Amino acid sequence: MTAPNRLRLLPWSGPEGKPCYLSTDDGEGYMSRLADNIEAAQLGTAAELLERASDKLDDQDAGSEDMRWLAKDLTGALRDVLRVATSRGDLLAVSRDGCV
Repeated sequence: MTAPNRLRLLPWSGPEGKPCYLSTDDGEGYMSRLADNIEAAQLGTAAELLERASDKLDDQDAGSEDMRWLAKDLTGALRDVLRVATSRGDLLAVSRDGCV
């Protein structure tokens, strides 16, 4: 998935919330596959949460505490999806530049 001398943004953070990167030219290696699997899980979780959020927003009896928890969960999912989009966008840019 990555070109030589290119870094892949990984779908998790390091110490103190700093981004983690993978430097490899083997897109089929263990760490690349692990990152792919975690990204797929994050996207699946976000899709499920979006469906739950739609239901909750339609619920006239939903309390403010429920809505705060929903907002917190949505914020986390959005953060994950944005990281996946950034990582995949970087990979596409490398591909368009003819580096892959």
